[in-house]
Amino acid sequence: MKINEVEAQVGITKKNIRFYEEQGLLSPRRNSENGYRDYGENEVAVLRQIKLMRKLGVPLEEIRRMQAGGTVADGMRRHLVVLEREQRSLEQSIQLCTALKDREERLEVLDAVGLLEEMERLEQTGTTFQDKQKHDAKPVRYAGAVVMALLTTALMAAVIVLIVWGFAVDPADAPPLALMAVLVAIPAVIILGVLLALFQRIKEIQKGEEDDAKNY
Repeated sequence: MKINEVEAQVGITKKNIRFYEEQGLLSPRRNSENGYRDYGENEVAVLRQIKLMRKLGVPLEEIRRMQAGGTVADGMRRHLVVLEREQRSLEQSIQLCTALKDREERLEVLDAVGLLEEMERLEQTGTTFQDKQKHDAKPVRYAGAVVMALLTTALMAAVIVLIVWGFAVDPADAPPLALMAVLVAIPAVIILGVLLALFQRIKEIQKGEEDDAKNY
């Protein structure tokens, strides 16, 4: 079975399947004829187990312990400790948000220093607050991908214009039309490839590429 078939059957992206292989959670056979990975029903079953555990938020190391012979019960006992700690942290966040909801203040007059100090005290006792700062960089990744695509597209478009211009200025000394078509087609294909790569890159960013493996 090919990786595309596994992706469709289990509902885990190829990117994550390869990630789990890199982490040692999955070991498909290699086809002796072409060297490609050959997935069977056992790998499909393992991926479904991984998907189940990841949807419950179980860390990779805990899954590795289970695969090494640890029981699901032992893994869940350890995971419940983490979930209960996260629940207490969430309750603390809810309490702070509720208190702020009742304060009819504008952001510029809010005592951010005092609130941050209070949150730091809570963090010292084990509370973990949600930190969305890493998501703030997503627009930068969008901009970087778009700028590089635009620069490459502009460069290839300029090459096409120069080729056509050269042909129009001096048709007599220009290369044969068939060769001209090939010369124009090369940068045109590059432009198409860049635009397709940009589309795929945007899809990855939208899915949250850095957290992709945590979602399955």
